[in-house]
Amino acid sequence: MKLDKIMIVDDSATSRMIIKRCFQMAGYQDSTFIEAEDGLKALSNLNRNAVDLVVTDLNMPKMDGATFIKKLRLIDKTKQLPVLIVSSMGNERLETELEDKDVMGILRKPLTPEKVTDVVGE
Repeated sequence: MKLDKIMIVDDSATSRMIIKRCFQMAGYQDSTFIEAEDGLKALSNLNRNAVDLVVTDLNMPKMDGATFIKKLRLIDKTKQLPVLIVSSMGNERLETELEDKDVMGILRKPLTPEKVTDVVGE
């Protein structure tokens, strides 16, 4: 899958750095990475930047990942945007609900380049 721009949404700067590095090691070193600390900032960034993939955590302040994804699906220009969840949560009900919202996949932390490749491809 060709990914020129990838948005990483996570309240932890360390997690964003790890996610970015895993994507780079999985073959996306030429991609541009846009970062946001929560769903509100991510929505604002998406108004200014078109991206090819959103990678989001679920547990974040201000706007959590589940709410963020639901709002993405209500906006015409992001309705079909691929979303990948990276989470340490084990909430199967929520994950099933989100998968029904056309989420590309759910990756468990700790994230590895191999997990990225398994879901996104090379």
